[in-house]
Amino acid sequence: MKWLENYSNPAYALLRIVSGLLISFHGTQKIFGLLTAHHPPVGSQLWIGGLIELVGGLAILVGFQTRLAAFILSGMMAVAYMQFHWKFQFGAAFWPAVNQGELAVAYCFLFLFMATRGGVMWCVDKKA
Repeated sequence: MKWLENYSNPAYALLRIVSGLLISFHGTQKIFGLLTAHHPPVGSQLWIGGLIELVGGLAILVGFQTRLAAFILSGMMAVAYMQFHWKFQFGAAFWPAVNQGELAVAYCFLFLFMATRGGVMWCVDKKA
């Protein structure tokens, strides 16, 4: 289906925009306690992670410094998986299907891909 190649950049831009929106919503939940029962204390590691998700997600959403924001978010998601899902404990479940870390792993590799590609199109830091 070679005709789909014509749509790879717009499809990637939509992937970038939606992913930025979704991760920024996770940050909004942590920072402002929206739609969740768990509100981490201000300045805690979880709260700082939420701030990174919010700011980085918005940067990816609008296409501002996409490579840098995606690289930081990719690393943060790797830490989130290892620290909060796998937990590096003897006997702790490594597999994402067991420890509910699928989203952290998916975001980690999605943002790593975005760090390699950048904003591509529909970005505030691209020249018109």
